[in-house]
Amino acid sequence: MSFARVRALVVVGGLVVFALVFVVVALVRDSQGGPADATSCPEGWALADVQLREARDVRINVYNATDTSGLAGSIADDLSNRKFQVEEAGNDPEGRGIDDVAVLRYGPKAVGSAHLLRAYFLDQAKTEYDPARTDDIVDVVIGNAFRQLATTTEVNQSLAALGKPVLPPQTCAATE
Repeated sequence: MSFARVRALVVVGGLVVFALVFVVVALVRDSQGGPADATSCPEGWALADVQLREARDVRINVYNATDTSGLAGSIADDLSNRKFQVEEAGNDPEGRGIDDVAVLRYGPKAVGSAHLLRAYFLDQAKTEYDPARTDDIVDVVIGNAFRQLATTTEVNQSLAALGKPVLPPQTCAATE
């Protein structure tokens, strides 16, 4: 073996050892904390349920905020066929038109459920978090830009792109 080869192997071996030491030190000294949990939650902050649920465990209301008659009923049927628990379907009780694809209105107990529903609208639905809301129902308000729900494959890809549910401002993760 030539001197150049030996020198190259020594340099590569040194770099590998340095990389391993660096990784071990980084893992040992990791000081990143997870999301704030219920035990360290500041006074007055809501406890948010960020667990990602399956469709069969998600309760929703479907509201129509467009001029298209019967849209809420057909979307409610479609979501019901996808195993969501549809509680109510009809016109938007707030009575305002929405130009977005959809608006998801939810409270602290439905953060994970709203995250799942975002995937069904390919993350194009606007979200409205209400910290005073006490139920676990997500209001799905269909807007004028809505065309169709995502396919199963698109939902899975969108969930992968969205990652984990994010805590809304001034909330802590509820521990179970």
